[in-house]
Amino acid sequence: MSTAAGGKHNLEARTRVLNRLKRLEGQVRGLQKMVEEDRDCREILTLLSGIKSALEATGDLIFETYLEECRADLAKGQGDTKAIVEVVRLLRH
Repeated sequence: MSTAAGGKHNLEARTRVLNRLKRLEGQVRGLQKMVEEDRDCREILTLLSGIKSALEATGDLIFETYLEECRADLAKGQGDTKAIVEVVRLLRH
């Protein structure tokens, strides 16, 4: 998510991703505290499920931003479709 290529739009996307990651960090700390306090398994699993969903959504946002950058580069004649294929392969693993 380089800001040089995408300018203001890219900076906004990076800010959104960082905000999501900060929320996730807080949720993970909460999960750790719940385990330390020996809280009910259902409560722990509910929070864990929410964390997993939030992490997936954050990954999707990063991927969408990357694809937008690749598309913009391709439109300028600067991009390489190999980079897109490589990212798709990484996501399948």
